[in-house]
This record gives sequence, C-alpha cells and structure tokens, in this order.
Amino acid sequence: MKFSLARDVLLKPLLLVSGAVERKSTLPILGNILLEVSGQSLTMVATDLELEMVSSTEIDNQGSDGKITVPARKLLDICKSMPDSAQIEFSLNGETINMVSGRSRYSLATLPATDFPNIESWQGDVEFSLHKSQLLRLIESTHFSMANQDVRYYLNGMSIETENNEIRSVATDGHRLAICKIVNDNLSLPARQVIVPRKGILEIIRLLDPVDEDVQIFLGSNHIRIIDTDFSFTSKLVDGRFPDYRRVLPRNGDKVLITPKDDLRQVLSRASILSNEKFKGVRLNFSANELKITANNPEQESAEEYLEIDFPYEALEVGFNVSYILDVLSAIKDDNVKFTLSDANSSVVVEGDQTAEALYVIMPMRL
Repeated sequence: MKFSLARDVLLKPLLLVSGAVERKSTLPILGNILLEVSGQSLTMVATDLELEMVSSTEIDNQGSDGKITVPARKLLDICKSMPDSAQIEFSLNGETINMVSGRSRYSLATLPATDFPNIESWQGDVEFSLHKSQLLRLIESTHFSMANQDVRYYLNGMSIETENNEIRSVATDGHRLAICKIVNDNLSLPARQVIVPRKGILEIIRLLDPVDEDVQIFLGSNHIRIIDTDFSFTSKLVDGRFPDYRRVLPRNGDKVLITPKDDLRQVLSRASILSNEKFKGVRLNFSANELKITANNPEQESAEEYLEIDFPYEALEVGFNVSYILDVLSAIKDDNVKFTLSDANSSVVVEGDQTAEALYVIMPMRL
C-alpha cells in the first residue's frame, strides 16, 4: 500500500470524518480512522458505534489496493500543521504507516482493518431529497430544545417526521417544545417518525452548509443516512417512543403580543445578567402599553427593563427561564415575534410574525 496526495486534498475529507471519532473509548480502534485504497480513490471511515462517517478523495496510487487503520487525532494534527502546498506520501511498512513530505518524516502505529467495526448494511424504507439549506433550517430551528442526558432517553434527541409533502422536526426537554415543518410539493412521503440522537443531530449541523444543493436522506428501522457528494453520514436511531407533543400544544391563548424581535432580545439579554445563574428566571409584567422585565439573584442584585408594547388586555405577570426565550428569539428569522398567552400558569406560544414554519412552546416558572 503506497500512495500520495496533496495536503489540502486530504485535509477536507479528514475533517469531515473526524467528527465521528470516539474521544474516550475503551476500544482503541474507535480512536482510529480506516483508510481504504481502491484504484485511484482513498476512502476514509470513522465510527463511534453510534455514528459512521465516510468520505473519499482522489489519490496517486503507486502500490496495491488495501486498507489499514491509523490514529485519527495524530493524523489530523500532522496534516493541519503542514504547509498548504505540501505533498504527502503514505507507505505501509509492516505494522506502521510512514508519511513523508519534503524533509518531514512520520511513522504512525496502525491497527488491522479487520478489527474495525462497520455499521451493518441496511435498506432505507423512506427515501427523499432535500436542499441542504432546508434540512439545516429544519434542524437548527429546533435542536436547542433537545434534552441533554435526561433519564427519559428518548428526549435526548430529535424526532424527524415525514407525512405526505411535509417533513417535521420536533425537540423537547419537558420544559419547552420546538416544532419546525417544511412543505415540499415535490415529495409524497409515508407517515413515519424516527428519533435521531443528540450527537447525530449536532454532527449533521456541523456537516451541512446552507446552500441550495440536494442531499439524499434515507430512513430505516434502526438508522438514518444522509448522502452528499462529499460524505456519507449514518447514525443509529434512538429506540423509544417520542411523546405525543400535540396534546401539550396550548389551545386557549386569547392574548396576542407582536413586538420587534431585536428590541425584546436586547432587554432580555441585559436583564438576564442579574438573574439567578442556576434557574435564569425573569418576570415579565404585561400591561396595556409596556412590558416590564425584572430579574434578581441570591446576591440581592436586581435588574429592571422596560419595552413599549401594545397589549390591549388585562395586566398579566408570568415568570420564564430567560435562556429559553433567548434561544427561541435567536432561531426565529422574522423581524417581529408573536407571543400567544392565556394566563400566568399556562405555557406561552412563540412564533415568527410572518412565517408559520416554526412554533415554540415555553412553560412558565414559579418565581
């Protein structure tokens, strides 16, 4: 096995697959990347047994085809630190792989490719194409509401749902709920729901660019796969039943507030500085023509902010985790946001004033 390629040609696919490398595994081989040479192509594979990333690049093959695994972090660090114009030659010598570039020489320990775990081959029973920008919007609009290390393991991920011409993403941690839907008239999909784990969702965000190029998406009984011209990404699914979020959507909101998003975000950000660091609670006092925002903390410090609003209803005071509202304001792309409220003990529905593709529900806090 002997081949050479430019540093830049190697670095891009290496960066793509490195996200799936297991950092703290008890299995040493999961810290390695599989290099497979076939003809003039080099395929790289990384996995942590939950995710699998595959990417390929062209090489100048000067030897026989073959495959071997090499330490991912060391290979990546060496490539990053080389000059942009460097040419790197790889050659396998027994149980080490030698790298030569100019006067630089490296030899890395290898592990046999036969020990490298492969996610079993499977057929997707739902297949469709989406623009990368659409898939990214679907995930970025809701991912911040996923739970993190919740004992209800099915909340530590995102529900992806298909039905006719609609694709929905739903995430909740039990205190807030985020739903985004994209309608694509070119699609006719069966009703299907899968839960993609948190790590897989964060990896998809890292991989995708907001461009109008198609990616192929495959949903199977245990896996999701996304195939692009540069990479193939596979993630196991969470085996569990996602809660019926439709039952918790508030239906009795009779008070609507529409306000400029950036103005609200600024006053909330300032007030949050003096909120309780653990609970991040702020009080929102709605009155006819102003919103009063107050926050305080155990050090007896307090903040008070005001925002002019049009609220032709009886006065209302509600407590919220300010981080939850700020997350939603960052995700909404419209200039104005719409709050739908009913009373001090009911959840608030937040959405953009113009687009109806994303909807957020935030539960109140007792302060």
